[in-house]
Amino acid sequence: MIRTTFLFLVVFFVAGTLVQAQLVPPAKRDGFVYPPGRRVDPDTVLIESFFDPVCGDTRDAWPPLKQALEHYGSRVALIIHLLPLPYHDNAYVASRALHIVNTLHANATFSLLEGFFKHQALFSNAQTQLLSRPAVVDKIVKLGTVTLGNSYEHVLKSGFSDSKSDIATKVSFKYSASRGVYGTPTFYVNGFVLSGAGSPLDFEGWRKIIDPLVKPHEVETQDNTVSFL
Repeated sequence: MIRTTFLFLVVFFVAGTLVQAQLVPPAKRDGFVYPPGRRVDPDTVLIESFFDPVCGDTRDAWPPLKQALEHYGSRVALIIHLLPLPYHDNAYVASRALHIVNTLHANATFSLLEGFFKHQALFSNAQTQLLSRPAVVDKIVKLGTVTLGNSYEHVLKSGFSDSKSDIATKVSFKYSASRGVYGTPTFYVNGFVLSGAGSPLDFEGWRKIIDPLVKPHEVETQDNTVSFL
């Protein structure tokens, strides 16, 4: 039932934005590369994750995925796509905030994402059901300021008044829908979707997937030494 409702909302949402021709195709490819600045070349194992910043399963999926990225070093890269699920009341404005800070500093994007994960309960449907949208935005600005520093207060406030972050978030939503994604977290590895959409994957699960793909089975460890599996 949830999937059916979501697919209906995808159709409605996408149709409602087709009038904005600049959304298709966008000026740049969707997604946030992690770690920021990592080069993605033909030999890099590429993970694409579809995340909702106020989704509990997304929150639980992040630590083991981050651990796997640190374990494999430069052999693996991640691109995060945002999919604000319509049944999470504040997913869209939270996703907008991530797009806003990303325009200033890519590292800030992931710091704020982890801030949302840490304080996710503050933005649950139950906690905010009596709040207006501006009140929720104000809570997000405060979280961003505490997490990233005072200089981001103006960045976030002005960003929510700028249509660019709104367009970027719609692009993320439409891109996710175009890939057939309907739940978070969902993962693609080298372009192929993994089974178990909507469920976290632990570190050992990631190793079982990535180990056979890393050639010649070299893993760059955190201390920059090389070990053989």
